[in-house]
Amino acid sequence: MKSKLILRSIIALLLISFVGCNKSKYNYEEFPNDPLNAKIYTLQNGLKVYMTVNKETPRIQTYIAVKVGGKNDPKETTGLAHYFEHLMFKGTKQYGTFNYAAEEPLLQAIEDQFEIYRNTEDESERNRIYQTIDSLSFEASKFAIPNEYDKLMTAIGAKGTNAYTGFDQTVYVEDIPSNQIENWARIQADRFNNNIIRGFHTELETVYEEKNMSLTNDFRKVYEKVLASLYPHHPYGTQTVLGTQEHLKNPSIVNIKEYYKTWYVPNNMAICLSGDFEPDEMVNIIEKYFGNLQPNPNLPTLESEAEPAITSPIIHTVLGLDAENISLAWRLPALNHPDYVGLEVLSYLLYNGEAGLIDLNLNQQQKVLGSFAGTIDMADGSVFLMQARPKEGQSLDEIKTLLLEQVELLRKGDFDEKMLKAVINNLKLEQMYSFEDNRNRADYFVSSFINDLEWKEVVSRFSAMEKLTVDEIKDLTNKYFKDNNYAVIYKRTGTDPDEIKMPKPEITPIVMNRDSTSDFLKEIQASEVTPIEPVFLDFNTDLTHLSTSQKLPIIYKQNVTNDLFQLFFVFDFGKNHIKELGTAFDYLDFLGTSDLSAEDIKKAFYQLACSY
Repeated sequence: MKSKLILRSIIALLLISFVGCNKSKYNYEEFPNDPLNAKIYTLQNGLKVYMTVNKETPRIQTYIAVKVGGKNDPKETTGLAHYFEHLMFKGTKQYGTFNYAAEEPLLQAIEDQFEIYRNTEDESERNRIYQTIDSLSFEASKFAIPNEYDKLMTAIGAKGTNAYTGFDQTVYVEDIPSNQIENWARIQADRFNNNIIRGFHTELETVYEEKNMSLTNDFRKVYEKVLASLYPHHPYGTQTVLGTQEHLKNPSIVNIKEYYKTWYVPNNMAICLSGDFEPDEMVNIIEKYFGNLQPNPNLPTLESEAEPAITSPIIHTVLGLDAENISLAWRLPALNHPDYVGLEVLSYLLYNGEAGLIDLNLNQQQKVLGSFAGTIDMADGSVFLMQARPKEGQSLDEIKTLLLEQVELLRKGDFDEKMLKAVINNLKLEQMYSFEDNRNRADYFVSSFINDLEWKEVVSRFSAMEKLTVDEIKDLTNKYFKDNNYAVIYKRTGTDPDEIKMPKPEITPIVMNRDSTSDFLKEIQASEVTPIEPVFLDFNTDLTHLSTSQKLPIIYKQNVTNDLFQLFFVFDFGKNHIKELGTAFDYLDFLGTSDLSAEDIKKAFYQLACSY
């Protein structure tokens, strides 16, 4: 097996097209026919940099992706990955404080007290320790500067500051001006190399609130039950990203520091970029600031027991205040599995929002109040989920039968063969639309990295799809969608007895130091960058103005970015003129013509890969 992998790697390297390597000092991985013209570079410490240039706007979408998430939480402190994501916004030795030397011993004392607290069972003693933590946190706050990371991002003109944690990943998000690359890199490198755990005590309140909100989120409860049913031996099913209440009540800074040291290392990270920049300049700056991060040669691997085959439906009921619905779920392989390309097409044949089997047979014919289906992609194994809501007087079991009938149609290959090509064309259309946006372009990189999906496989995705046949779709359906290997989750309306919210801890209001500024922030604010000159649209010269023989005005702009076109008919009246217009347009979706039914129209437009 090892020799095969080595041979495969050598072949991959031979196939790589080093476009323009005579002009660049960096050897990028590049692949022919790549719509993003991606350049992928790996620093000596293992940090991967994915880049795609898009000069439509003078901005850059940045993601820093870490290949670690809720599945990697220690079993005794679940929720840690998500908790640490919050703490990554609290600063370093350079910012978030104006006197780290005075703050440090207090932070260490807080860490020590939390370890005593989590290992103490006597409730009165825990209360006493908690009061000590609260007091120390108040003293430490005298040297802290809250929200200084946000002020740094404001200083460089960033927007969309955010982060998210999943089972497989933790990703940090910024959208920056193209003239602030160096400042951005300097701030982020410091953050990922020198994070300081501060504000730990007060951040508990935010994490508790998120957990409490999740207890009343019926979709989340259904989803967690789906994962528990399909993955009973994997962290996907045995723990949640938000963690258990018991673990959140007993956090460990020691565990969090070890987690940061273990996983937040360059050979487990990727910087994913899309926007207005020069790749060589970008890599040079990233090497300057991130090149000294130390890799972890002993990254842990997640060991989990193989899941047994499901031989009879797994049935659960979830209670909550939302309207009743039913979910059916099947276990699928990971996103990088060879079958996954076919399963993606299979998914769209069932449901695509326009002309899938569920769209036409259930939603269009109003046999249910509403239904949908699709894949939930994950790195170690995925999920196919179908969900539907009943009409008045309709039982959930009736809906279940209707949903399973759509799967049976795929098993038999009982669908219009033209829809196979139509699905692929619409997926191409969907990708072209998504690639107009920097966020989506960079998202593709994140998915490739987190799911261990080689970029060449992403590029060749449609080539693989176009080789699929009806028989292969039938085979895939029969392989993964048997008549007994799924989970059924009945979501019924009622009071959930497990909906016991966590009481928020009593916290002494901290010192805010609103008027304090770290020297680091002052340096960033004072840094000089080349101004970005605005470009204004001239409606007379940038748009082509034509008219028909009947003097109907046409305003036209050629799209030189991709093969898409959009056509708008604009009328000088609206709902203020004709009150029934809104209802009429809603009704239009269910109407046909003298020659075509509503279903025929949907299929015809879908086969053209045309949205209307």
